[in-house]
Amino acid sequence: MNTPAQLPFEQTHPLRVAPRLRALQSQGSIHRVRTVEGDEAWLVTGHARVRQLLDDDRLSRSPVDSRAARDSGSAFLANLLGDFADDHARMRTVLEPPFAPERMRALRPHVEALTDELLDELAGRTGPVDLRLALALPLPILVMCEWLGVPHEDKDKFSTWTQDAASVQDPERSQQGLGQLFGYCQTLVARKRENPADDVISRLCVAEGLSDGEVIGLTALLLFGGYETTVARIGTGALLLMTDPEQRQKLRADPSLIPGAVEEILRLSMPNPHNGGMPRYARTDLEIDGTTVRAGELLLLNIIAANHDGTVFDDPGRVDITRHTEGSLTFGFGLHACVGAPLARMQLQVALGRLVERFPTMRPAVEVEELRLRHDTLTGGLVDLPVTW
Repeated sequence: MNTPAQLPFEQTHPLRVAPRLRALQSQGSIHRVRTVEGDEAWLVTGHARVRQLLDDDRLSRSPVDSRAARDSGSAFLANLLGDFADDHARMRTVLEPPFAPERMRALRPHVEALTDELLDELAGRTGPVDLRLALALPLPILVMCEWLGVPHEDKDKFSTWTQDAASVQDPERSQQGLGQLFGYCQTLVARKRENPADDVISRLCVAEGLSDGEVIGLTALLLFGGYETTVARIGTGALLLMTDPEQRQKLRADPSLIPGAVEEILRLSMPNPHNGGMPRYARTDLEIDGTTVRAGELLLLNIIAANHDGTVFDDPGRVDITRHTEGSLTFGFGLHACVGAPLARMQLQVALGRLVERFPTMRPAVEVEELRLRHDTLTGGLVDLPVTW
C-alpha cells in the first residue's frame, strides 16, 4: 500500500485548490491520508462519491469510540455537536422554521441597512483598507445579534470565543473557547426564558421536546456556524469578483445575476488550508470504488475537491457567474444539507451585490499571491484583504 498522504496539503495560492489535492483527485476518488494528529483516514475527493456519502446512513458524524481516528475538524465538531450529532431528524425539525423563506425576507431589509452603513463608513476612508475588518467581519456579527437575539454589547465577546473554539493549532485554546461559548449560551438562554423576545433563541426555548442542554448546544452551533463561515466567504467572494473584471462588469450590468453569482462563489469557496474534509465515521464495513473501508474508520469528505471535479463542472477553477451550479456541494446534500444555507446566501447576495454596485473600481491593494490564508482556524479564510478603489 502506498504511504498515506500527509495533511495539511501546501496551499500555494489563496484562490486555487492545493496542487497535492488536485493530483490525488486525478488518481481516483478515495485516498489514504494521515491527519495532522497522526491518525490514518480516508480522503474522498470525487464528486459522485462525496455526494453519495454526505447522505449515507452507513456513516456517522460521531466517532464510534474514544480510540477512533481524529482530525482537527472531527474533534471540534464532536465537541460542538455533542450528544445530538446523530439525532438529525428531530434537530432539523426544530431548526428549519427560523430559516424559512418568509423569515429571510423579513430579515433582509435589516441586512441591507447594516451593509449600507458599513459601506458608507468605508466610502469615507482612503485606501488601502482591510475589507475583512471593514465588511466581512462586522456584518455577520451584527446579523447574528439581530436574528438570534444576542445583545449588541456582547458581540465582541462571542466573536472572540468562536474564533478561539475553531482553533486547530491549539487544542487548549479550542477547549477554552468552547467552554466560554457554551457558558455564555447558558446565560443567554436563561435570560430568554425569563424575558422572551421575537428572536430565534427565544423560539428555541419554547420548542417542544428540547432540553435546556439541547437549546444551549443549538444556540452555540448557530452562533458559530452563522458567523465564522460567513466571514470567510464574504472575503472570498469579494476577492474572486475583484480579480475577474469581466465577471464583475457582467454583474454590474445585470444585478439579477447576483443569486447565481453567489452560488458560483460558494462553489469556489475559499480553499481551506488544513482541513481534509467533512468528517464521517463508518458504522459498518463498506466498499467505495473497490476500496474497503472498515467499521469505525474515519472518512474525510472533501467538498472543495468535489466542487472542482472537472467531470461535473467544466473548467472548474474559472469563475462563471452564469454557470449552472446545481451540483455544488457547498452546503452538503440531501437530508443532511446545511439548514443555515438560506441565511448565508442572503447575506452574501446583499453584501456582494452592494459592494459591486458602490465600489466598481475596487481592487486588491497587494498582489493576490501575497494574501495569506488563516491556518489557525477550522473555517480558514483570509488573514486580511487590503483593498483600494
